[in-house]
Order: sequence, then C-alpha cells, then structure tokens
Amino acid sequence: MAFFKVPSCGVLLLLFFIATCFLFQCFAAEVEVNQTARLLVDASQGRLIPETLFGIFFEEINHAGAGGLWAELVSNRGFEAGGQNIPSNIDPWAIIGNDSSLIVSTDRSSCFERNKVALRMEVLCDSQGTNICPVGGVGVYNPGYWGMGIKQGKTYKVVFYIRSLGSVNILVSLTSSNGLQTLATSNIIASASDVSNWTRVETLLEAKETNPNARLQLTTSRKGVIWFDQVSAMPLDTYKGHGFRNVLFQMLADLKPRFLRFPGGCFVEGEWLRNAFRWKASVGPWENRAGHFGDVWMYWTDDGLGYFEFLQLAEDLGALPIWVFNNGISHTDEVDTSAVLPFVQEALDGIEFARGDANSTWGSVRAAMGHPDPFDLRYVAVGNEDCPKKNYRGNYLKFYDAIKRAYPDIGIISNCDGSSSPLDHKADFYDFHIYTSANDMFSKTHKFDHTSRTGPKAFVSEYAVTGNDAGTGSLLAALAEGGFLIGLEKNSDVVAMASYAPLFVNANDRRWKPDAIVFNSAQLYGTPSYWVQQFFRESSGATLLNATLLTNSSSSIVASAISWEDSENAKSYLRIKVVNLGSSSVNLKVSVDGLGPNSIKLSGSTKTQLTSTNLKDENSFMEPNKVVPSLTLLENAAKDMDVVISPYSFTSFDLLRESVSMKMEGTDSFSRSSI
Repeated sequence: MAFFKVPSCGVLLLLFFIATCFLFQCFAAEVEVNQTARLLVDASQGRLIPETLFGIFFEEINHAGAGGLWAELVSNRGFEAGGQNIPSNIDPWAIIGNDSSLIVSTDRSSCFERNKVALRMEVLCDSQGTNICPVGGVGVYNPGYWGMGIKQGKTYKVVFYIRSLGSVNILVSLTSSNGLQTLATSNIIASASDVSNWTRVETLLEAKETNPNARLQLTTSRKGVIWFDQVSAMPLDTYKGHGFRNVLFQMLADLKPRFLRFPGGCFVEGEWLRNAFRWKASVGPWENRAGHFGDVWMYWTDDGLGYFEFLQLAEDLGALPIWVFNNGISHTDEVDTSAVLPFVQEALDGIEFARGDANSTWGSVRAAMGHPDPFDLRYVAVGNEDCPKKNYRGNYLKFYDAIKRAYPDIGIISNCDGSSSPLDHKADFYDFHIYTSANDMFSKTHKFDHTSRTGPKAFVSEYAVTGNDAGTGSLLAALAEGGFLIGLEKNSDVVAMASYAPLFVNANDRRWKPDAIVFNSAQLYGTPSYWVQQFFRESSGATLLNATLLTNSSSSIVASAISWEDSENAKSYLRIKVVNLGSSSVNLKVSVDGLGPNSIKLSGSTKTQLTSTNLKDENSFMEPNKVVPSLTLLENAAKDMDVVISPYSFTSFDLLRESVSMKMEGTDSFSRSSI
C-alpha cells in the first residue's frame, strides 16, 4: 500500500508561487510575441533629401589602399621604406641565394631625386667557371602584401629601372611563395651600353596558373653588378586602367556613394607632423613619389594612391570629392597660428591642383597627369578631430578666410561639433563622429531631432558600432547603425552627409575593427554593416515622406518612408524601411495616405530583409554570405497592408507606384513621378 503524506502549508505556497510565475511568464511572452505597430505615411507631400546624404569615407588604415584598393602588387617598390640612411632594410624584399653567390645592399644612386635609395646586387656566381650559380639563378623576390593574388589567364605589367656595369640577362618571374612553381616568366636581355645608365624596362606576364600567395622574382645567372629601382607589378585589368582593384572598386560602386571623403582620418594628421600625408609628395610620376611612413597606423605607403588618384576615384564613382587636409596639427605637435600660413598656401595649392585651369601652376601638373579638365571639388575639411587642440580655432580661421577669398563657393567643414550648441566660428558644415555600443547607437536615432534648424549642417563623417557588440562585424552592430541612419535620413534637413568608418580592412593587418569590407589577396566580403548601407543607396536625392510610427510598447523599432525614382528603369517606388532590434516579431499595419485607389501596382513590389539566426552572427571568408540581404516579391503590396517584421531584422519594402503628384514641404510646387 502506498504511503501518502499531506504537503505542508509552506510547500503549497511555494507550488502556488511557481505556478503563478509560470503563468505570468507565459502571458508576458504572449504579449511580446503579439507586439503590434502602425506606420502612418503621408505620400501627398514630402521634403527633398540632400543629393549628398550618403557617401563613403576612405582612410589609409588596415592597408586599405596599399595592398588593397590600389592594385600595386609590390610592397616597398622603391626600396625607400627602410629609410634614407644606407645600408637599409629592404623588407619585405628577400634574397634568393647565399653570400657566396651574391651580395645585396642599398645605396643612394637612383636617378629619382625624391627617391635616391636603390638596390645594389653584386652577383658573385656565373653560368660557368668555379662558382656556378644555382639552377634558376640568384636574385631577389618580393611577396607583395601577404602574397600576390595571381589569376590564371590574367596579364600583369611589370616595370622596373635597371643599371649595370655590364650586359644583363634577367629572368622576371611570378612564382609560388616558395619559388618552386612558375606562374609566368619573361627574359630581359640587354647589352652593357643599353643599361650603362638608368633604363626603364617593361614586360607583360600572362599567368598560366592561379596562386593567391605568389611572389615576384628578379633573378640572373650572370656575374656582375646590377642596380634595381622602382619595381612595379600591376594587373592590366584595373578599373578603366586607373589602378583600382576591380572587385574592391565594384564593392564601392554598389553603394552608389554620393561623396568620397579622403584620405583620412588620423592618416592626415600623423602622430607627428613630419609623418603626416602631404599631397604634393603624392602627385606626379609614381616613380618620383617619395612615399612615407604612416606613424598612426604604423606602416609604409609608396603613395601610389595619392591625391590625384583619390580625385580620380571620386570621379569614377560618380561621387563628389571631400578633401581632408592637415591644418598644421598632428596627434603630438602643433604649428602656432602665427606660423601656419605655409600650410594655408599648401591647401590653396591643392585646391588649384583639383580645380585650376590646365594652364595654372598646379592645374598644369594635374593636366600632365592625364586630366586636363578640373575635378569637381566642392568641399574641404580643415583637419580631422582637432577641435580640442589649442591652436585649432586660430589655424582654422586662417584657412577659412583664405579659402573663402579665393574660392567662395567651396563648402568648409569644421572639426568642432555643432549638434548640441552653436559653433563659435564660421563654418558651412561641422564634423560629427560617433563610435559606440549598439544600444547607444540605436538610441542616437533621435540625436538630431532637436538640433537647431539654422546654421551649419552636420557631416556625420565617421560612425560605427564598436567593441564587444560589433566583434569584427556583427548583425547587432549593423541593425543599430541602420536605426541611426534612419534617424539621419529623417533629420536630413540638418544632416547633409554621412559615412561609415573604416571602409576597408586587409585581413592580414587589422588595425581597427569592425570594418565595412574585408579582403585579402584573393577573397573579399561585406560585413553586415556594409549591407545595411545598401538599404540607403537610393535615399540621396529622394523625397522623405511624413511617417509616424505608433507602437503598443516597444522602443526597439524605428521606421521611415521615402519616394524614389529608378532612373535606369524609369519607375517610381515608395520605400518603407523598418529596423526591429527587439527579440519578437512585430505585426505592422502600414497605412499610406495621399494616394489614389490602385496607386500601388499589383506586381513589381519587393521586400528586402537582412537578418540571421543569431545577433552576433558575422560573415567570413568561409561564409561570406551568412548575413546578407534577401530579396523576395511582395505579394500583398497595397497602400494599406499588414506585414510581419522579423525579430532582429532590417526590412525594406519597395512599393511600385503609378504616376503621382506630390507637394514639396515648404513650397507651393508639385513634383510628378511616373512609372
């Protein structure tokens, strides 16, 4: 017979408490799951979004340019990275052979005035006699930037300068990292009279195999002394022949950026002024560019990607260039305002280089580089993050006054933040940078809601979620940034421009994380933050519609609505963007007022969604498409519709419209869109 004991009062109370909590949690979960919201959109009137609202910011950080977008394969091509004192370090160049077969050193015998260091190679062995050179010869090789990405069937142009005391027989080769596999080769034979003075040599190499970790070799089996300088290897198929690595350029073009801010960032300032980027040293023939050591991000650049190339990049992207120049201030030292005029003149000369007539002093240098027509430079930034420095305001005003006298139409950007209180100096725009946690970034959706509507406009030139929330590029970071960008879009009457930072990272030299685009010599992918930017690539120049979001409780959802034109297909769309940073789905009722019946076409509307199974999910070389937008047809497209917004997602609805008329806010005029 079973024994049964009546529970005590304390046990009964405990069971009742547990049951009550369980029911409460179930009820709470039920409420959370059934979260609802309404989005009311007035499509009858709107406000034009600035044509420049969303663009990109390129800084030479993480080997974004050297070993990245700039397609030069040779690292330290001019042997200058080791410094001007000789003998010097030739890294990453390395020797093929040993000290019984050759002696490699540097001297200052180059024919290039800015780049006097050259490589001297004394070959001790020969093809005959007592000291026979090893099979394949002796010489030097360059591994590029963590391996050269060589592809079968592609052609590479190798250029170098050579001088010798005798005749030469040089084997120019692309090989595997250990030199055992030859991918392409060319033989350079010249008499002593041909190379007694510095001589330019050019050869084309067509790769017979693919190797992501290749190297360039210069070898010989002939005794003698040979000098090399300015050794370059570039793929022939760069974008328009302008030197940009095609696949990385296309990643930028796909964002449809309206501006390009360059070249930094801290790269502009330098840890010390002596190591700051100087535009004049980066123009003219590439062989005569001095290069410099960027002492903030701690690596050498040959400055093949120089001021001219940045202006060309902006033009190729159809974007407006925004030049950030040094104002006499680095991270460590500052030029006193009384002595800053030479820096002011350097900035004026730089503007003349970009905009001047082909017969002007600096415009003629640009024209000689192949661009006789001026570049469309409309904006300049005086320094980067220098507002707290003691000499900034004094220096800034010297630049501002001089530039406005010479170029009154140029928009000038101050480093000082004017979002919370007015600036104490003249400016057309003020710079705003934000690197923060996901929750804080999402809360900044309303950052500019109460900013003064008069005075300089905001340029949000650097933003990103960083720290643990971001990892090396998480969905969580991207969604928070998406909410922030919706806030910028809705406040685009006071926010003129915005760009993410940093743009690129070579995975072999990650100086900062996260970044928008990750690459190595052979692979690349966009982080979720990159893909979020694609949701806004039609916003610049579009019409912002009045949109009101009503929720039952949640503060984890934000939304906006725009009207935009697809010029390629001559179609008009109403785009609704929604970020849900919450853990529950949201039943969203969309109501669009100001549209006639059947104004939304039954077919042709789409839904794009960015989400994943885990908030901390990231893309990688192994899974480059783990977190990317998915595009589907929208079946129930209408001006009044019910949609479900997934948890932890960015969703965009593009509703294909019939021809419409719309009143612009603050005007008496109407705008007509047609399919």
